[in-house]
Amino acid sequence: MRNDIQPYERSFTSKEAAEQAGIATPTVRKYGQILERNGYEFLKDGDRRIFVQSDIDALIALRDTEKPLDDTARSLADGQKKRLEGSGETAISPGDTYNQLPQDPNQLKEILSYLANELAASREMNVQVVNEMNQLKTQVSRLKQDHHDLSSNISNSAQKTQRKIEELSKLQKSQYETLLEQEVKKNEFLQTELQKLREEQQNEWRSQNDYNRRLEEAIHKQKDTKWDWLFSLFRK
Repeated sequence: MRNDIQPYERSFTSKEAAEQAGIATPTVRKYGQILERNGYEFLKDGDRRIFVQSDIDALIALRDTEKPLDDTARSLADGQKKRLEGSGETAISPGDTYNQLPQDPNQLKEILSYLANELAASREMNVQVVNEMNQLKTQVSRLKQDHHDLSSNISNSAQKTQRKIEELSKLQKSQYETLLEQEVKKNEFLQTELQKLREEQQNEWRSQNDYNRRLEEAIHKQKDTKWDWLFSLFRK
């Protein structure tokens, strides 16, 4: 238990300690955890740390150290332990503290005003922490939604691309089958026309041969008739 706190010594919130030490509020929490991990003690109101000037000096020492933070924090914890052991013999009892309270109403009013300001600052800090947590939750929710939307868009895009590929494949196959069918029909038509031409040519050849044959027969018949007439004159 700490007993090195002086009567009416000013206390600081984490935000005020950060301003005094020249560091960020999250860094105050980080340094506080490192110090406690190595044996350093803080005054606490529940889980909330209350800082005094010696604690701010420890934060500054961590800020400016060139050694590993745990080594510096261990040295600060050892120094605090020795200081607490040295001041244990002269610790002020609660009764002595009560007797040392100022009797002047103005001083009491000043102390009460100081405590009220500290309480207001604590409440303000609690409100700020709650607001920061709500903002953080909102940001996490938005990130989750953005991630979900992005995943959905990627999935939908992949599905659309796959469908287009399948549709193009079906269209290409259909066109190929249509062209193949047209070529088969065209080939069959050409074969049929070629067969008709051959048949017409054969018919033409037959007609020509038949005409030539009948012409030769007619010529031979005329010749035979002429000679028969001539021979008939001699027979008379």
